[in-house]
Amino acid sequence: MFLKQYYLGCLAHASYLIADEASASAVVVDPQRDIQQYLDDAERLGVKIRHVFLTHFHADFLAGHLELRDRCGAEIRLGAQAKTEYKFAAMKDGDTLEFPGLRLQVLETPGHTIESISILVFDLEKNPEKPYAVLTGDTLFIGDVGRPDLRASLGWTAEQLGGYLYESLHNKLLLLPDETLVYPAHGAGSLCGKNISSDTVSTLGEQRSFNYALQRMTKEEFIRLVTVDQPDAPAYFTYDAILNTRELPTLDQTLKQALQPLKLDEVLASGNAGTQILDVRDSVKYAKAHLSGSINIGLDGSYATWAGTMLDPGQPIVIVADPGREEEAALRLGRIGFDNVKGYLKDGMAALAERPDLIQTTERVSPPMLADELASSNPPLVVDVRTPDEWATGHIEGSINLPLTQLQQRIDEVPRDRRIAVHCAGGYRSSIAASVLKQRGKTDLIELAGGIAAWEAAKLETVAS
Repeated sequence: MFLKQYYLGCLAHASYLIADEASASAVVVDPQRDIQQYLDDAERLGVKIRHVFLTHFHADFLAGHLELRDRCGAEIRLGAQAKTEYKFAAMKDGDTLEFPGLRLQVLETPGHTIESISILVFDLEKNPEKPYAVLTGDTLFIGDVGRPDLRASLGWTAEQLGGYLYESLHNKLLLLPDETLVYPAHGAGSLCGKNISSDTVSTLGEQRSFNYALQRMTKEEFIRLVTVDQPDAPAYFTYDAILNTRELPTLDQTLKQALQPLKLDEVLASGNAGTQILDVRDSVKYAKAHLSGSINIGLDGSYATWAGTMLDPGQPIVIVADPGREEEAALRLGRIGFDNVKGYLKDGMAALAERPDLIQTTERVSPPMLADELASSNPPLVVDVRTPDEWATGHIEGSINLPLTQLQQRIDEVPRDRRIAVHCAGGYRSSIAASVLKQRGKTDLIELAGGIAAWEAAKLETVAS
């Protein structure tokens, strides 16, 4: 038996290839949409990918099950409660896949979603009676459990799914031996939980001892615990969960359209028609010069998550990138199902060399410069776009907290008749916020370079609440 974890840091996503070399067979679990790494490893091992499992309909990324089906002929397998547009094998509680050296057994573990499953992995050569590992999807994380509140728009309450989650944990997963390895579908940084560890593997015994959600409590106490203080879920989560049930073009097909070079006039015409102009360069370059009306979401940060939060998946997208990074930008959008990319600006910002009238800048100020402005007779309003928890631990006195996840919906709370100073923790989110504010006509704007981290490093005061 061979088991490999693949970890995609930008989405905090773990996927798995499990191979039985005796039968030259392999199974992939919760694949990302760009599947070449699984194909390469299968070829190296001399096995064929015959099955692909989704532990549930993921909300934070578009899975690669259709790609593996079309490239390898892999059979798609889902929990028995799943409903899709494509054909799949429904796996109910106790169902198995048997190979000479490997057995996979499904546990139905609803809670994060109604169709969620976990997969027991038996290494038959070592011990055919006790599972070697369990792939828990988003039911059980390292240090946390899956949040039950992401299916409200699909007819399930957090309390209903929270009750199912309690039963799945206590009547299924916690009955497994302590030495069973726990391999989840996400790690730290994922918004599918609120306290996920940076570890990507653990044992059930360790989780039984240290995971706050697995401690002794009633079902009612558990439901209260897992339904409070969850982070804001990006708008695209429901969109992706639904897309994962549908028959769609594969990533290779959508990238052919996305990688079309467009002349500046074509980009301008698209923008005037409602296309979203996405500048994926870093915040420093964006501040120095950018195409008027564009939104900045840099590739060198949590790009896919923020693109899914700030962009409209129903509207076309045109990319502005440093030459050579256009494919990366389109690919990472494709991972979250944002396939409506119409192309990219040929030659990047160099295409605007003779059109200075189309270029805007963002004024970035140092902490002492902002402090001087705040001490003046006409100080700017400081807009802090960090999360409420971040803001509560320490913020600039007099600032207002307008989390970036809520900025577009609450844009009218930012006055037009006052100078605005925007900041976040380090500068990534504030650049996104500044670009959105400019799009909405807030032009008297400055951005704090380096965010609150730079402010505190300059020994300037913050207040807590």
